[in-house]
Amino acid sequence: MGRAAGGLTAVMAVLVAAAGAACGQTSSSDDEFRWLEDNDSPRVHQWVAAENAKTLGVLQKDSRYADNLAQTREIGNSPDRLAEPDIIHGEIYNFWQDPDHEQGIWRKTSVADYESPQPHWTTVLDVDALAHTEGKNWVWKGVDCAPVSQTRCLVELSEGGEDAVTVREFDLNTDQFVADGFVLPRGKQDVAWVDDNTLLVGREWTPGELTTSSYPYVIKQWDRGRPLDAAVEVGRGERTDVSTRPIVLTDGENHRLALLDRNPSFFDHEYRLLVNGSQPVALPPKSELQGMVANRVLVSLQQDWSVDGANHPAGTLIALDADELARDPGRLRPTVVYAPGPADALEQVLTTRDQVVVSSLHDVRGRATIYRPGSSGAWTAAPVALPDNAAITATAADDHSGLSYLTVTSFLEPPTLWRLDTVTGALAEVKRVPPQFDSAGLTVDQWKATSTDGTQVPYFVVHRADMPLDGSTPTILNAYGGFGVSSTPSYSGVLGRLWLARGGAFALANIRGGGEFGPAWHEAALTTNRQRAFDDFAAVGRDLIDRRITSARHLGITGASNGGLLMGVELTQHPELWNAVDIGVPLLDMLRYERLAAGASWVGEYGSVDNPAQRAFLAKISPYAQLKSGVRYPEPFIWTTAKDDRVGPQQARKFAARLNSFGDPYLYYEGSAGGHGAGANIDDSAVTTALRYTYFMRQLR
Repeated sequence: MGRAAGGLTAVMAVLVAAAGAACGQTSSSDDEFRWLEDNDSPRVHQWVAAENAKTLGVLQKDSRYADNLAQTREIGNSPDRLAEPDIIHGEIYNFWQDPDHEQGIWRKTSVADYESPQPHWTTVLDVDALAHTEGKNWVWKGVDCAPVSQTRCLVELSEGGEDAVTVREFDLNTDQFVADGFVLPRGKQDVAWVDDNTLLVGREWTPGELTTSSYPYVIKQWDRGRPLDAAVEVGRGERTDVSTRPIVLTDGENHRLALLDRNPSFFDHEYRLLVNGSQPVALPPKSELQGMVANRVLVSLQQDWSVDGANHPAGTLIALDADELARDPGRLRPTVVYAPGPADALEQVLTTRDQVVVSSLHDVRGRATIYRPGSSGAWTAAPVALPDNAAITATAADDHSGLSYLTVTSFLEPPTLWRLDTVTGALAEVKRVPPQFDSAGLTVDQWKATSTDGTQVPYFVVHRADMPLDGSTPTILNAYGGFGVSSTPSYSGVLGRLWLARGGAFALANIRGGGEFGPAWHEAALTTNRQRAFDDFAAVGRDLIDRRITSARHLGITGASNGGLLMGVELTQHPELWNAVDIGVPLLDMLRYERLAAGASWVGEYGSVDNPAQRAFLAKISPYAQLKSGVRYPEPFIWTTAKDDRVGPQQARKFAARLNSFGDPYLYYEGSAGGHGAGANIDDSAVTTALRYTYFMRQLR
């Protein structure tokens, strides 16, 4: 993370002198802090260093910080963490970080050894050693292996955690990068294997050849042994799109379909089949490819779709015969795999050789089901008997067998890993993470708050069973509420040890904008309807107070990214409800967000300033625009990273600077690495986490 430096007095004087613009601004031309958008400016670097010095001088000198940091690092580096599996070529692979491997190692073992109490791992790639040799701050971003041999893989590495990556071909037979193999220089790019010697690549082929959202839209085929500049174009989208990316679907029998996925907006897909040219696939715009099994293509619907007289509601998972799709992509005959009920939501889809594993939610509680295709085309369902009142994650599956793994967790139960044989239905617990805090005396409730328009908004509260109902319990409330992402119970050793075990409470709100109840729950808070999500969150906060769990004096809120926008809105719309507001890697200037980093890609979620009605709404809710002089705001903690190339650090900087110009208290911290997150490694992330909990302890206890 970033380190403190001098210059505080001079920089603060510059900011105070620049103050005086009208509050509640609606025009970016009046933005006196636009200069903070320049990431390469020495003046900006000086400002960041000064802000970090001020914040670290407050929080790191708090008597509780050292213990918070030590415990956060201990938990983060614990050898008892779950080593999440990735099944490649019949073996288990895992990426792991610890004090001896800060950047991390990619390692492997056999299935049987992995399921033993103490696996014997073999290091495949040491990212620390690679970073040291090459003088780069490499951050692991993932791997994708060729579908046929599964021995050649594309390793993605990022400098400092940004979304832009370098891609290199790696040989699992030699555990070495391939000499004269596929290499793609740094950039935002998408790659798919056609076969062991052919790639489909989307990237910035010539300078500036990216969408306005900063993503690729030109797709080329690159054959082994040919230079990158000899790759042949196979399709393209438009520069005004969000992106266009290649997709190659494969199954355990080596059936394969190559497609292009053009995204005119964040939620719309225009699929084209790369067979005999580029042919459009007659799927509805709001649908997503989920994989391929037994020569059937799986598609989740985010909108209602009527075809051949049958209506398939949003949230349904359908299957298409791959041969029929290849012959006539303009005429599709779907069969239903999974259909949601009114309190249900499709979450994840995993494919084994001949079966599909679907994880779903029912009233924000996890479910898992095996689906098998029948000879008639109909699918049969077999529920998986996993613990109730928990979150279920479809973790890994093998396309060439029936092996799959599911992870089960809750607020008070650490993660357990279950092996599921999708052929026989056999289920067995194979890993259980030891508890990281004492949960004795703690309990979880699920309640509902009534939002402004009467909608019932569910939320969870984790608290001591003997908690006094006198409004005195320090409570942290969290939500996300965007992009159809569901917020579900999860186990956090840090939350448990630093907060819950010390008498604090934690609440998780399932506000509209998320996906907890399917696409309709998300769409209810899109663009100019987004105030519903903000109202939902405030309603949960008031409900916590009305139930005498806590009070405004002891209530804090936290959120990051889109959740950071939520925090900024709650700070400006309801400053009286909270005494701590933790704002992470946030969107805050909604009149400029489209022109910063990848912001233009989110117009489908938030709206655009180019639309008069949407601009008026964005001006009304934009936290940066709505900060006003003379309002008593709770002191927020605002944090971001210099390497965030998704949202960018600019909005957080400007928000802090405007608060400063009004003379309002705030704390600001900007790490030097970590991308769109809290840090590039465990120890760096621990610093940000320890700062956040120290802040909450100062504000709420």
